[in-house]
Amino acid sequence: MEAALSAGIGTPLARSAADALTSVDLVALTPGTPEFVDAVQQVLTAFFATRREIVEPLGPVFVDAVEAMEQFVVRGGKRTRPGFAWTGWLGAGGDPAGPDAAAVLTACSALELVQACALVHDDIIDSSRTRRGFPTVHIDFEDRHRAAGWPGDGAAYGSAVAILIGDLALAWADDLVHAAGLSPEALARFAPVWAGMRTEVLGGQLLDINGEAGGDESVEAALRINRYKTAAYTIERPLHLGAALAGADDELVAALRTYGTDVGIAFQLRDDLLGVFGDPAVTGKPSGDDLREGKRTVLIAEALRRADADSAALIRTGLGTDLDDAAVDTLRAVLTDAGAVDEVERRISELTDTGLAAVATSSATARAKELLHAMALSATCRAA
Repeated sequence: MEAALSAGIGTPLARSAADALTSVDLVALTPGTPEFVDAVQQVLTAFFATRREIVEPLGPVFVDAVEAMEQFVVRGGKRTRPGFAWTGWLGAGGDPAGPDAAAVLTACSALELVQACALVHDDIIDSSRTRRGFPTVHIDFEDRHRAAGWPGDGAAYGSAVAILIGDLALAWADDLVHAAGLSPEALARFAPVWAGMRTEVLGGQLLDINGEAGGDESVEAALRINRYKTAAYTIERPLHLGAALAGADDELVAALRTYGTDVGIAFQLRDDLLGVFGDPAVTGKPSGDDLREGKRTVLIAEALRRADADSAALIRTGLGTDLDDAAVDTLRAVLTDAGAVDEVERRISELTDTGLAAVATSSATARAKELLHAMALSATCRAA
């Protein structure tokens, strides 16, 4: 069994994060609600508090970096990944009134630290300047370098600090799992799924970088990236993690993973549309940012496959350049006229249907089936 978790059971911090949930009604907790977001927030806030005695001896520079990471983690997000993990646990018969419920939700919350690592690093890779309406972490530290009047390359400094902050978030995700208070048996079931998820998300990121550099324009390559960069760690593996904690059988795990893969890819396809057509006031990112970043999405691949030679040349010429608003509007029209938008919408509907069908015929609990139906629609019919 592969079990690559960095901290050990029995650390002085064990269960302190889970203790933050003593006042939360876990039985009534529903993913996607403000109450669920608040519960995850309580876990994360309590966990960061436990880190202070480790962080402070390293000095104010490290304290500032950790505070930046904490702000990044706690100030936004729908807590989608913990929500799916919690639902996977419920779906496999996990008892929210049972003695292990707080430990399970705490372990599920660790997914937000994996997400933080992925987002911080992704923003560096994509040269993004804002995230959720705030400067990205590397831009924040570039600005701090400039404000301090230090010599050297502020941009390089900002990127270096942000890389380390992302690495720390990934390491601390492991620590939070071990601080949750899971039983040794539950942790043994959890660990190989966790290890697989981390490998997949990093591999998916590399596939994405390589696809952009190599100019792979195929729909198949874009779907493979969606499968491993997004679907695996957004929905499929979180469901798998929760189900593993509850001791689900192979048949139920397979059904949940089918749902996770299909709905997860549909989730990313919606994100691809929002990256080109989304409202910046809602998404928190500049309009058309995916076009400027040159992302080789399914939307772009479908447009190139369908467009005439002149339109395809326009896409290839504009993709990955500093497009003004007029140029973004022109490319939007090209993508729409080529039928790419309609094709992506069709894929979203088809994948959502097949994912829901897998769960509907499974042995998942009735409550989990209801939750997964609502969560699929929320993930694939959103505006941000």
